[in-house]
Amino acid sequence: MSKEHGIKLYALTLDCKDPHELAKFYAALLQWEIPFYDEEYACVGAPGAAQGAYPGITFQRNPEYKPPVWPAEPGAQQQMAHMDFAVYDLEKAVQHAIQCGAAMADQQFSDGWRVMFDPAGHPFCLCKMSPLFESAVFALR
Repeated sequence: MSKEHGIKLYALTLDCKDPHELAKFYAALLQWEIPFYDEEYACVGAPGAAQGAYPGITFQRNPEYKPPVWPAEPGAQQQMAHMDFAVYDLEKAVQHAIQCGAAMADQQFSDGWRVMFDPAGHPFCLCKMSPLFESAVFALR
């Protein structure tokens, strides 16, 4: 990180009605830890990593949060972003996500990934990434 600017990705933040509940879902899905939570915010991060040492996911309470509609529909709340998670075994990852509390989207557009919804309705994708996993430049090998 450049000390001149001091810019480092700390976290991706998702709005939701209950930060701790959504943090518990992502902690179970990713097998991560919850280093911090209160009524307004919660955070998940990689096991053993000091908070901020590794980008995490934070959850911010918004009592007016409305889940996005996917696929998009005119006049409905649109998604602003979604997360992609690389997986070794797509079907096993889908089953794990469902056991953690996710739901699979009714519409799917590829055999290489599955669109899922977290308990607050945020879409995320589980992506079969064998070619990347086998690459010498991919960090999750």
